[in-house]
Amino acid sequence: MTEDRAVNDANSFAADVTAFLGVGSDSVASIGNLSTTVGSIGEGEGRLPVTVNCSEPENAWVCSPYTTYVRYADDELRRIGPRWLSRPLGSLCTAMGGYLMRARIDDAVIVNNWLLSTNLYPSVVPTAATRYLDEAVSRWPDHAIWFRSLNARQTGRWLDAVRRAGCLLVPSRLVYLYDRIDADAVRPANLRRDLRLHRSTTLETAPATHWAAVDFERAAHLYDLLYLRKYSHLNPAYSAAFLRTWHVAGLLRLLGYRAADGTLQVVVGTFGSGDTVTAPIVGYDTHRPQREGLYRLAIGAVYAQAAARGQQINLSAGAGHFKRLRGGVGIIEYSAVYTRHLARPRQRAIAMLAQLAHRIGEPFMRRFQP
Repeated sequence: MTEDRAVNDANSFAADVTAFLGVGSDSVASIGNLSTTVGSIGEGEGRLPVTVNCSEPENAWVCSPYTTYVRYADDELRRIGPRWLSRPLGSLCTAMGGYLMRARIDDAVIVNNWLLSTNLYPSVVPTAATRYLDEAVSRWPDHAIWFRSLNARQTGRWLDAVRRAGCLLVPSRLVYLYDRIDADAVRPANLRRDLRLHRSTTLETAPATHWAAVDFERAAHLYDLLYLRKYSHLNPAYSAAFLRTWHVAGLLRLLGYRAADGTLQVVVGTFGSGDTVTAPIVGYDTHRPQREGLYRLAIGAVYAQAAARGQQINLSAGAGHFKRLRGGVGIIEYSAVYTRHLARPRQRAIAMLAQLAHRIGEPFMRRFQP
């Protein structure tokens, strides 16, 4: 990366942090199943957003380690695990959940948390993570300090930095990553077909700059159909107000596709930082026949945007077979958690979680590749 590119990326990231902090309270209020307090850590251009939680019940997983590692894990076991395995592991989740709840695992500060499934990180020097941790421990001495969405391929420097600073690594998900897809020769056949569908669809392309209020409502409904009703109610329940707020703030690039009657049938919302883009908002009318390829159209829009901008993609977790056929590489994502300032019983509980996630959770994810 050139020096000019690095400076531009840092400035862009800082501007996004400012925009996010400006809408933070409104964002939380417009996510139906989320309770948290948004703040920041660091100074000037080095600020990062944080969320602060105090064991609020029934919280969406993006702010709740308990939901991530107990409730969502149990959901995944029931959805994709064989019965002979899901039953004993489900019992283990229940037992571990009670232990973690007593250890107040959700008294948690999450650094660089954007309320999205995948948090994107700025470039970092090795000492930066230590500075953030020192400040966080000073301000929230009774909270564990977490970092989500770390992987060895796209955020390796952050992963190394927080590990050197004393954080435990806890495997969380198998996510699918794509290098830049700007060369036809290396595009898998399924990816090429999706890009052709993106170019040739008879649906009308509808960027959010031309949306009315009813379109934001429809987009939120399409997201709900896929992420909450089909996948899990533990995913954040983004509302029309959230989508509108983030669109106006310039944080989400929202794109829809309309049927002939003007109704949105597909929505995709991308969030980018530096040379990486992710898609926290994907939705389509799940009642339509699969042969119409609406999910393919949504993901094809992400591929097309990344190809046009020379970006790599973090396509988050789920739909593993679909993503692998299009060249996605599955890699373990980690949370990193700092607990050295906490009472010994709380340290032991989170250390046990880390051990179980490494010994059981990570092999399960690699074996079944959700």
